[in-house]
Amino acid sequence: MSDNQNLLAEQRRALILDEVRRRGGVRVNELTRKLNVSDMTVRRDLDALARQGLVEKVHGGAVPVSEPSAHEPGFEAKSGLELSAKEDIAKAAAEMAAPGSAIALAGGTTAFALAQQLLEVPDLTVVTNSVRVADVFYTAQRAAASGGTGPRAGAATVVLTGGVRTPSDTLVGPVADAAIRSLHFDVLFLGVHGISVEAGLSTPNLAEAETNRHFVRSARRVVVVADHTKWGTVGLSSFATLDEVDVLVTDAGIPAQTRAEFAELPPELVVAGEQPDDADI
Repeated sequence: MSDNQNLLAEQRRALILDEVRRRGGVRVNELTRKLNVSDMTVRRDLDALARQGLVEKVHGGAVPVSEPSAHEPGFEAKSGLELSAKEDIAKAAAEMAAPGSAIALAGGTTAFALAQQLLEVPDLTVVTNSVRVADVFYTAQRAAASGGTGPRAGAATVVLTGGVRTPSDTLVGPVADAAIRSLHFDVLFLGVHGISVEAGLSTPNLAEAETNRHFVRSARRVVVVADHTKWGTVGLSSFATLDEVDVLVTDAGIPAQTRAEFAELPPELVVAGEQPDDADI
């Protein structure tokens, strides 16, 4: 944030909110220096953001509003968030799917974006527990079969696992788990609710956590696709440690502090939409 005494209140509060979300919290004295405004002005801005439910005030500053660890947003609620980031992530992750390989594609809106990028990869066998992801392939295959525009013949064979449907339109539970246990994947592409050093990968849905554990165990390579807002979020149930992840594909919004943390962690970090020379890890 640049120092500017002439920022409108709305602009200033937008900058404060962005800083809170990116860093996971800010202190009043830091904001006064960055914005070149008075302590009282910053406190009024934080009061206004807190009244809107956008931040939570704490002693000396503010932190993001915490969602209950068991709260699970539906697919539609998440589908409009971070659209450009998800598109960048999907394009980068699609390059990791080799023609003729067997891949698993778990649920979520980032996986949905990835499915659309995978349509032109020939001879894939795709196993998914996502109703939305399966529909991407089915729709494209029907279009191609009827002579319309679509993927090349043999672009994907989709096996949809059974189970109980979640708010995210994924199928989980014992039926899904049994199907996944009998399979072996070259690559698993996995969207997540939250990532942290301590909790690893987590989700608010207990049944989905168990199904994801089976996905991870059945894959030779685990690629997590998650935008920068997922970092630091912790759901009710952890299902994998970061040691079990081979690659994390995220977007350029990932904070410098998180990049530094990842330099010490096992997964390879791929920042989509960013040239290698642009990275400052």
